[in-house]
Amino acid sequence: MLELRRHIAFLVLIFSAIFYSVCLHAAGPTVVNTESISANSADNWLSYGKDYKEQRYSELDQINVDNVSDLNLAWSFDTDFNRGLEATPVVIDGVLYLTGNWSVVYALDAKSGKLLWKYDPKVPREWGKMACCDVVNRGVAAYEGKIIFGTLDARLIALDAATGERIWEVLTADTSVYPYTITGAPRVAKGKVFIGNGGAEYGVRGYVSAYDVNTGEQQWRFYTVPANPADGFENQAMEAAAKTWTGEWWNYGGGGTVWDAIVYDDELDQLYIGVGNGSPWNAKVRSPDGGDNLYLSSIVALNPDNGDYLWHYQETPAESWDYTATQHIMLADMAFDGQERKVIWHAPKNGFFFVIDRTNGELLSAEPYSDVNWASHYDLETGRPVETKNARYLTKAQMIRPSSMGAHNWQAMAYSPQTGLVYIPAINSLFEYKSVKNYLHEWGQWNLGVYTQQQSVSDPILAQLLTSKITQGALLAWDPVKQEAAWEVPHKLTWNGGLLATAGGLVFQGAADGDVLAFRADNGEKLWSFNANTGVMAPPVTYTVNGEQYITILAGWGGAFGLIAGLEREVAPPPSRVLTFKLGGSALALPANPLKKIHEPPVRISSDQNILEEGRSLYYAYCSACHGTEVISNGAIPDLRHLPTAFHDNFNAIVLDGVMKKAGMVGFSDVLTEEQAFAIHAYILEQANIDRERRAQSSWWVAIKTWFFKIVAAVLGFAMTFV
Repeated sequence: MLELRRHIAFLVLIFSAIFYSVCLHAAGPTVVNTESISANSADNWLSYGKDYKEQRYSELDQINVDNVSDLNLAWSFDTDFNRGLEATPVVIDGVLYLTGNWSVVYALDAKSGKLLWKYDPKVPREWGKMACCDVVNRGVAAYEGKIIFGTLDARLIALDAATGERIWEVLTADTSVYPYTITGAPRVAKGKVFIGNGGAEYGVRGYVSAYDVNTGEQQWRFYTVPANPADGFENQAMEAAAKTWTGEWWNYGGGGTVWDAIVYDDELDQLYIGVGNGSPWNAKVRSPDGGDNLYLSSIVALNPDNGDYLWHYQETPAESWDYTATQHIMLADMAFDGQERKVIWHAPKNGFFFVIDRTNGELLSAEPYSDVNWASHYDLETGRPVETKNARYLTKAQMIRPSSMGAHNWQAMAYSPQTGLVYIPAINSLFEYKSVKNYLHEWGQWNLGVYTQQQSVSDPILAQLLTSKITQGALLAWDPVKQEAAWEVPHKLTWNGGLLATAGGLVFQGAADGDVLAFRADNGEKLWSFNANTGVMAPPVTYTVNGEQYITILAGWGGAFGLIAGLEREVAPPPSRVLTFKLGGSALALPANPLKKIHEPPVRISSDQNILEEGRSLYYAYCSACHGTEVISNGAIPDLRHLPTAFHDNFNAIVLDGVMKKAGMVGFSDVLTEEQAFAIHAYILEQANIDRERRAQSSWWVAIKTWFFKIVAAVLGFAMTFV
């Protein structure tokens, strides 16, 4: 009997050791590589879109429709700046990695928010002027113990995930010659890092590159538009593309930057890139005798091993409206006409939702998901849009839907297999396109070939009310099988955040008005909200630590629309933050936003309407992208109406000579004369004094005027629905 007990004890010991070893191995550190990203861990968020399908769906359901009302702030973390945040955090075994303004990388404890390390690549502030759409960054990539990210000045850097120490760094573009930037998140697969760039508005030639994940050595590069044919072609794809261009487009760069969507297909071993707009926007300027201008506004499939061209589908031939195809590319399998197809779901700027066979680029379906008037439909036989008579603004201005902001921008979509719906941060917008006269290409400036300023509105209240009627935002649930909207939830403002869908039956989204929201995935019912004290653009992620589910989202207002359509707020923007929630969270409430500092302006320096109109035109050409329409800033960048007198006293030194270059305000003496600077200053002071006079009015008069303007805006908004 004793011997039997000894044998049993020995067997128990052996099985215990085996069980402990298995558990220890299972609980070991996650190695992020192609296989683990493909495996799609529910507890981590290993890649930009979670896995290679980039459906942004989490299998976690601890937070669900029945208990989401108990969701509360677990912790918050203030970044170093107060500009727009667009990043999707990567979460690995309880550590959260994210990027903030000026390409700074933060590693945080995902349970407590404690800073573990920070890496500042020290982007020169003057390079911020080359960023069309704020000093933002959409996130990092993780691979085999490395955190890899791109910088605003076009570097690609790999850090040690544990310490934040730099492993390697490469310059991905010649920024001494061309104004390239990087704001997108890299993608990683098969030991390679894939990265594109931005700068089409400034006159660059787009491309995507692959680098060795261990050394940073460039493996291959694929250009998206051809260069001067006299110099030869990099490959047959560029030779074929050149036949679709006319004139001397290479002098304008061509554009076609791959500034966001890059997706690896682990089933078909293909890499898909979304190609951007032309440079300049106006197709008549860059390609005067016509042509489709490949591969602008296209999805292009490449061999990930060597960058060879496989196939393409051009969504907007002869693109002329800033209709990029760089928006979120989502991979899926679906039944179509009785057959199972491997597809791409895509909702680009041009307002049509595309279903594309990802094995060969065949267009299966394209239906409008927003108001569209540039095309009536797509011909499925040819795969081409049928343009309306007012699509091209060749001889006169045209009011076009969508606007250059698009029906959907960089903010990520999500998909729920529970509902079969794709959730889109949709935009309904209108823009007046008008060709510039005597186009002049200027290095380092916006080169659009169209006028950016719309009709003048002097009163800030009316200006913002009209903006709310010209552009609206919504959470749109789209059925990709029926190719129609299932439901829609309107938002108060336009530029709303990316999306997350979960197995808890929920869809999470941040909003431009500062709310973080949770909706029922099946019908759009709002179940929960949290006030972030600032606009929220970034997409949420979810993960677990010690078996407890968390939701994290970055809150910081800015980006393209956040800058140019600055909102008139009574307070200044807070530090851009990381917000993390859990059921029963007990973090302290967020502090109140600081009061906005308003310095009364000097008196007007001109009442000459010709000077003021010239100043407005020049302001829109060189200033509005950062300081906002009608000189209304979002607050993160100085509001020029409210500057101290010293800035006005030294206006030419700042605007022409660039004495504040190190703070990011470069000089414009290469493109502006003193007379032109005077006109800009006169226009700024005109707007500043209009604002001062408005603030001096009695509250009851402001209320009456506001209600009157609301009626005017409502009438105009109703009229605009017929455009």
